[in-house]
Amino acid sequence: MENKFKYSLDNKRYHTWNYHLQQKFGEKVFKVALNAGFTCPNIDGTRGRGGCTYCSGSGSGDFAGDPAHSILTQFEEVKARMHLKWSSAKYIPYFQAHTNTYAPAYVLRERFEPVLNQEGVVGISIATRADCLEEDVLEYLEELNMRTYLIVELGLQTIFDETGNKINRCHTYAEFLEGYEKLSSRGINVCVHLIDGLPGETAGMMVESAKAVAALKPHCVKLHLLHILKNTKIADQYENGDFRLLTLEEYVDIIVRQLEVFPEETVIQRLTGDGGRDTLIGPLWSLKKFVVLNEIDKLMVKRDTYQGAKYKSLNIVQ
Repeated sequence: MENKFKYSLDNKRYHTWNYHLQQKFGEKVFKVALNAGFTCPNIDGTRGRGGCTYCSGSGSGDFAGDPAHSILTQFEEVKARMHLKWSSAKYIPYFQAHTNTYAPAYVLRERFEPVLNQEGVVGISIATRADCLEEDVLEYLEELNMRTYLIVELGLQTIFDETGNKINRCHTYAEFLEGYEKLSSRGINVCVHLIDGLPGETAGMMVESAKAVAALKPHCVKLHLLHILKNTKIADQYENGDFRLLTLEEYVDIIVRQLEVFPEETVIQRLTGDGGRDTLIGPLWSLKKFVVLNEIDKLMVKRDTYQGAKYKSLNIVQ
């Protein structure tokens, strides 16, 4: 069946991150995940305690650098590991662990600027929360955006505040929209994170979250699968039988339905997630990442659908 999706070099029916980077920079680019030693407002007591229920002690930075090492040392170590897979590439330092704008702008400068000057660096990606964007930070981000390819990654996870309360997110959907507007009004690229399979959510709710994000026309999105990791609060809830995990078939169906509602210009940075083999409780099928991606491709072909197929019909075009 012919693939008519235009943002593709490898017969994918969605706008892949690899395609975007190849088009923008003309060669392979990979992220170098770093841990700058920040914390979060729902860990230190400002908004809550304990962090999000699914979050590991590394603050979702399980594959980032060692925080005991300097940023530049982490950069060299992680870059070397990535080069085992790709011998030649450019780099985007990815400040991944915890909330990377949860400090005054002068602290962010101290952490971010050293890697921006490294050979082969073509941009920077900063993971944060929408309620951690003070004015001095926004001014610095605006400056960064004029100097390099900047993406600010906002963890939304769900538009449903009831779910947010269950996972101890400690900010509302309204606060997310406010933070998103602060960034987008300054012309800053935003990548929005959603998690599928959160406790109590139906497939319909997950698609509704995707529709709401699609209406914002973000630069990028990451669609994650909920991972249950050892030594997390959500692991206790799962083992108590408070909720069940998605099957592979359910997840693939949800992802395809979500892709259909995003505008085709939105870059899809991720369609699954990584859980360490030593720490992952479930779903264990997620360890076979290429199987998951292949099943998504197969279902899109079977349904003869593609990213954006239902976007215009939803009357969410702005």
